[in-house]
Amino acid sequence: MTVAYAPFRDARRVAFTPTPTRLAAVDLYRTDDSVVLSVDLPGVDAGSIDVGVDGRILTVRAQRTAPSIEGATWLTRERQSGAVVRKLRLGESIDTENIGADYADGVLTVTLPVAEKAKPRKVEVVGAAAAPEAAE
Repeated sequence: MTVAYAPFRDARRVAFTPTPTRLAAVDLYRTDDSVVLSVDLPGVDAGSIDVGVDGRILTVRAQRTAPSIEGATWLTRERQSGAVVRKLRLGESIDTENIGADYADGVLTVTLPVAEKAKPRKVEVVGAAAAPEAAE
């Protein structure tokens, strides 16, 4: 059996392996009164988190800083550092004036209130109040 000599095969595999993106994992759910966005931001300083709304675009930005330890020689660094950004387009049903955010235990929770006009409601049916009685 012949084995082809490929001196750069391993180098190509390493050089062209896709790197993970710096998108934070999110969960999104709706209740009757709001839409809740949970963003995983472990190791992020709360002071670096920026939540903004521009028109109908919600942007979450944060900065994860790599620790610098004097005199240390790193053997491996798998935890990513740098900027984390997530953008979401908000629907017309969101009340953008009353958005709230809270950061605890490495999770940013953004509460997006549903506008009153978009909440479920009963619609009154107008018309004949009662069916006419059958003629005898």
